[in-house]
Amino acid sequence: MVATPARTLSPPSDDKRWRQVEVRMRRLGHRPDGLIEVLHTVQELFGFLDDSALAFVSQSLSVPPSKVYGVATFYSHFMLKPQGEHTCVVCTGTACYINGAGALLAKLKERLGLEAGGTTADGKLSLLQARCLGACSMAPAVVVDGEVHGRVTPSSIAVLVEAL
Repeated sequence: MVATPARTLSPPSDDKRWRQVEVRMRRLGHRPDGLIEVLHTVQELFGFLDDSALAFVSQSLSVPPSKVYGVATFYSHFMLKPQGEHTCVVCTGTACYINGAGALLAKLKERLGLEAGGTTADGKLSLLQARCLGACSMAPAVVVDGEVHGRVTPSSIAVLVEAL
């Protein structure tokens, strides 16, 4: 095994949470194959992945910026901007889409003036979509603040988000 030289890069800010990110990278040996784990760590600590965080991870792990950005945008778990206090994730996988996910998104757009990927102006709710939640038997499914709801209708989703 080849020893990896110590990194001397400065984090994007003086925020103490960057120390935890650096410890995680050190434990992973500053290896490129630790990219997803490091991105998870950054998001857990800061809530989202901004451009400066992506650049720092790229340099620290010697991974091209395009690959870091590609990974961050490929996985629906990663967020590139701050999220709302509450989240509503609409599944748009095949079963959910066929059973009305499009109508759910349309209802939320009408009700909140919000496209998938957006957050309300007051920062209360972020609307997200996922390719599959693994709840196909309950299609269409949504996850509101971590709780899965199945067989959701446009009227019931309006009730769910109003309760927030």
